[in-house]
Amino acid sequence: MKILALDSTADVCTVALCEDKRLISEITVNTGNTHSQTLLPAVEQVLRMAELSCDDVDLFACSTGPGSFTGVRIGVATIKGLAYGKNKPCVSVSTLEALAHNLSGYNGIICPVMNARRNQVYNALFESKDGIISRLCPDRAISIEELDNELNDNTLPVYLCGDGYDITVKASKKTRYQYVFERSRHQSAYSVALCAIEKYERGETLGDKELVPIYLRPSQAERERLERINSENSNGEK
Repeated sequence: MKILALDSTADVCTVALCEDKRLISEITVNTGNTHSQTLLPAVEQVLRMAELSCDDVDLFACSTGPGSFTGVRIGVATIKGLAYGKNKPCVSVSTLEALAHNLSGYNGIICPVMNARRNQVYNALFESKDGIISRLCPDRAISIEELDNELNDNTLPVYLCGDGYDITVKASKKTRYQYVFERSRHQSAYSVALCAIEKYERGETLGDKELVPIYLRPSQAERERLERINSENSNGEK
């Protein structure tokens, strides 16, 4: 089964092509360019290197959030467009779960963190043991202080990954995190593909029309709109 997987939920843009769990080709771009500029060329390149086209892909997968609102939308829209009309299954993968798979070679608590601004991170906790990843809690938005308190009493080693790595390490006062090499901290489309295989085997697939972004909180524009409406309503009641 050939799998095309991508992740554009943070600064890194990454695309991978796999034959089942075997990685065929992968491109990761961290240039600061917008994903609208880099994602499709990366998709074209990984397919070209394997002398394949989108028609040869059996399963389409992408990280659908949490993450940058714009990045999540670009990734989802790209996969929907590539899969459109092909009657091929799609898989929605949690960005945090894919990040956890980067560290499947470690034993302990895997703690993906993505910068959610406002002193918060998008986070979920996983336990990794002998290459098996087990989820411990749902994806969530949590303050770094709350996460620090939650992990303080943990007896297992804790490994961070994700673009919130530096801010979490800097702001945490109680938890001692194990060092993780920088390459393993970033999103990997290969990890997205591995998650997609697991979901495919459980029958958790979608059609291209059903694939949608998953947000843990409203966007800044939506928050500002709601604040403006509440303010106008409050003024009208006076």
